Amino acid sequence: MSSVPVDNSRRRFLTVSTCVVGGVGAIGAAVPFVASWNPSAKAKAAGADVEVDISKLEPGQMMRVEWRSKPVWIVRRTQELLDSLASVEDQLSDPESLEEQQPAFAQNRHRSLKPEYLVLVGVCTHLGCSPQHLKDGAFEEFVEGVPEGFFCPCHGSKFDMAGRVFQSVPAPLNLVVPPYQYVDDTTLIIGSEGEAA
Repeated sequence: MSSVPVDNSRRRFLTVSTCVVGGVGAIGAAVPFVASWNPSAKAKAAGADVEVDISKLEPGQMMRVEWRSKPVWIVRRTQELLDSLASVEDQLSDPESLEEQQPAFAQNRHRSLKPEYLVLVGVCTHLGCSPQHLKDGAFEEFVEGVPEGFFCPCHGSKFDMAGRVFQSVPAPLNLVVPPYQYVDDTTLIIGSEGEAA
């Protein structure tokens, strides 16, 4: 044994210093690790809201945009088309949109904030194909007396001009209405839910 007296203050200083340096090192290693959990800029952009200018959309026209890597349809419906929605309700699986795959504001006959504009995710609820928009009488080949609607060529599912699914087809649900809101009369934001402007 050594006869040199133990310097407790020096021992305490070395212990505290070692702990501090170790703690700083652990934090320095943890910061990049935790930062790697944050989504990349590309991932953030893929899930971001989409702003759409609908000022040039004429009655009877449809435009397509992309939101979260999915096609979204925006259709400006005519008054005649809106009036015809009630005539097919006895042929639909969920005419009142009671299934919970759309925002609460879409639980109405026209399934939209403003009846004139229909906003739908253009993906069939059966196996994910993209239905075709058939108009000018072309849809009557699939549903008698209904001149316009959406037809999925993959397995024959049919949807009216509110995206409601017809009975006896493979698709189990209406087409999805994404969350959206109006910024003003000619601009809407897809991805954030809001009220009519």
